[in-house]
Amino acid sequence: MATPAALPPLPFNPRQVRSYLLRLPLFTRLVLLVILAFWLLELQTIWSVVQWGSLTPDECNLGTMYRLNTFPLIHTGFFHALLNAMALTPLLERFEAEHGTLTSIALFIGPLSTLPAGLYLLIEKMILHSNTPVVGASVWVFLLLGSEAIRTFKTNPYFSVGPYKIPTWTSPLFACVVLSILVSNVSFLGHMCAILVGYVFGLGYLKFLVPPEKVLRWIEGKLNLLGRLPHYVSVDQKTYAAIRNLRNNPNLLFVRLPNLLSLLCIIVGVVWLLLLPLNEYSRHTYISENALLPGQVHAYFSGSEQHIFRGYKQELEGLLSEGQNGIEARDQAQLTPAISTKIQSVLEAAGLKVATQKYQYSSAGITHHGENTYGIIHAPRGDATEAIVLVASWRTANDELNLNGVTLALTLARYFKRWSLWSKDIIFLFTPDSKSGTQAWIDAYHDLHPASVQPLALKSGALQGALVIEYPFEHRFKSLHIVYDGVNGQLPNLDLFNTAVAIAGGQMGFGSNLQEMWEHDDSYEARLQTILRGMAKQGLGYATGAHSSFMPYHIDAITLQPTGEGWEDEMALGRTIESLCRSLNNLLEHLHQSFFFYLLMQSNRFVSIGTYLPSAMLIAGNFTIMAIALWMRTGYHADALSTKTTESAKPKEKSSEKNSDAGKPAEISGPAVAERLLALPLTLVTGLHLLGLVPLWLFNTLPHQFFTLATYAFVAVDIVLPLLLAALLANGSGLTSALVPQQYLLIKSFALLLLGLSLSTLATLNFSLSFMIGLLCAPLSFVSRSHCPSASKRRACASMGLVSLNLLSPPTVLMGVCWYAGVSVEAVLTQAAFGWDVWGMWTQVVIWCVWWPAWLIGCVLLGASIF
Repeated sequence: MATPAALPPLPFNPRQVRSYLLRLPLFTRLVLLVILAFWLLELQTIWSVVQWGSLTPDECNLGTMYRLNTFPLIHTGFFHALLNAMALTPLLERFEAEHGTLTSIALFIGPLSTLPAGLYLLIEKMILHSNTPVVGASVWVFLLLGSEAIRTFKTNPYFSVGPYKIPTWTSPLFACVVLSILVSNVSFLGHMCAILVGYVFGLGYLKFLVPPEKVLRWIEGKLNLLGRLPHYVSVDQKTYAAIRNLRNNPNLLFVRLPNLLSLLCIIVGVVWLLLLPLNEYSRHTYISENALLPGQVHAYFSGSEQHIFRGYKQELEGLLSEGQNGIEARDQAQLTPAISTKIQSVLEAAGLKVATQKYQYSSAGITHHGENTYGIIHAPRGDATEAIVLVASWRTANDELNLNGVTLALTLARYFKRWSLWSKDIIFLFTPDSKSGTQAWIDAYHDLHPASVQPLALKSGALQGALVIEYPFEHRFKSLHIVYDGVNGQLPNLDLFNTAVAIAGGQMGFGSNLQEMWEHDDSYEARLQTILRGMAKQGLGYATGAHSSFMPYHIDAITLQPTGEGWEDEMALGRTIESLCRSLNNLLEHLHQSFFFYLLMQSNRFVSIGTYLPSAMLIAGNFTIMAIALWMRTGYHADALSTKTTESAKPKEKSSEKNSDAGKPAEISGPAVAERLLALPLTLVTGLHLLGLVPLWLFNTLPHQFFTLATYAFVAVDIVLPLLLAALLANGSGLTSALVPQQYLLIKSFALLLLGLSLSTLATLNFSLSFMIGLLCAPLSFVSRSHCPSASKRRACASMGLVSLNLLSPPTVLMGVCWYAGVSVEAVLTQAAFGWDVWGMWTQVVIWCVWWPAWLIGCVLLGASIF
């Protein structure tokens, strides 16, 4: 019987990569670190690193001679730096291994930088009379390639291509030519100068520039570099081999490096967000859909229509209940059946088809009911396949009486009916409030309403857009406030917002603002504040107005709110709405060309998703980095093994074989491979995430008067539950034995993996929520079970960590935010329960099924250090 063939080795071995990273000597590490630092500095716009350190012929003089040494360390972008670093690392590592760290520092800070630079300046400025600046470590790459080519030529002069023999020293020249052809903006002259200096160095003509070995040994002995710098390479190859063996320690790769990378991801993610208000990272708004043509038509809503408006308003005021003639009393008025009947009669008199809809919702022990009234203007030039919606709620989103808004909508209905230019149906919707009425109507319009909501008797075609009118005061206004935030962070197409801004500012002559930024001075602080306000509303995911109910059905909608005290009256707002409807009437297809994911920092400036998304992705990525490192650590690192498995998993000691070659490092044994105990960690992490369904159900079903008490009770549960679980895991129970160190690492690995996966996915749907939850969970990356030998210190540190983590628990953060905003916990949770039951808001799912379980696991790991 034939024996099966052996499987080929894998082309990629993580242990080889780890070994190579740990082998990098000191100067190579420093060069890579400086390249990274200069690239990060180039991200800011105050000081241009490239302009400061590039090798520019006209800028080089006695005062700027530093450019001869700085230009290899500076790069124009991320990919430029990454590719050069990848090409330079193996070459520079080999050079330093052969010549030593001090020699490498002396040569590359000195002649191996200045000689190629000087030769380039001589040819570029004196011969070619040009001024082309150059930067990048590719000069060192080609210099080292030239030196290696000469060494190869001495042992292997030719390589054959068919009948032809090509000298091996020409390989860098060939690479330079190919690179210049394939990649744009590559300095062919600079690379050729580097290759020439590399040839000279390889031939040995620059040996006089190398520091004497006696001097190097004297410096090493006096400064004790081998003892102080673990990655330092001496001229003695035996010493270098010993250092390489001492550094073959997985603790660096599995513990220190992941912590550093995670912290770096968090810092860069926050800094990335803070850079967004700068001009370099944002763009001016523009209209992508040419068919909109905002402000290109004359608006005729004025003159006699103002008398109609005043007449309708007087009739509605007369129908308010007795004893409500004052302004303060009118603010508390409800939409009575008499007023609803009056609205129906006005719409019918104007020639609209009118219908009503009754609805009822129950949430947190509160019943919301009412009756919607709506009328339809069928387009004279359309086929009833598309429609535009104008909404006027009797109560605004801030629960104010919207008498002027309802009156203006009735006046516009009568005015629009007389025009024969409409190619889309226009629906006028009047609801009792901005929370439940619009949601009931739009659900019934798409036949997705519950049994407590009445179906619609009249319908039109596909809804192309919606405008909500809110005009709750009596005085004239100054500017137009545009509200655009939807449920679960959804946003309307940016073209709709830009159209409203263009019409208000360009055609009507009054300004527009957003996010309640009444005095926006276009400063960095004002831009950042606008972004953060938008992120707060988007992250919470609640409905900011009647327009929010349209977002889940991919219907673009905004709310128009006059603000301030100025010279504009209801006729100016009416003309704005008329012009907006005319623009939407021009659409040949649904809005799709512009952005659906954006951050607005001003009415005419925004940040697109491709610019702001990396900030949330970096924060989410730090959890994934830590999870992968912990997973690898449990399989290879010795401290992850239990005392029971130490003997079986302990690596066999191997004596290093003596080698006559002083330059070859001694062989050492690698870390032990441990079998992972997955059952209990997987069960615990899954169970705690399922446990999040309990508070999710509790805070969405309790009567509203118990919300405050339940919150305080849950704070107490969050203090006791982690300690109880930690005690059971540390001491064991009847169902399982005590956990071993490896299992604690696996628990944290699985928890962080789920957290990173959830937040990175959420970032594409609701960037703001992902960013905020990621920041609140950031300490969990660095929380672990303490291994301090002193029990008192270990318990003290764990107790302090538990106190700090409890300040970041979901109930504690909720109470802190409510205290800061000046609202009650009951009001917030009542609104959240209403959003869950009526709007379909899923912010609570992220809080209780993603954030809370991860936080709970972090507390369990800290609590395990106490027991």
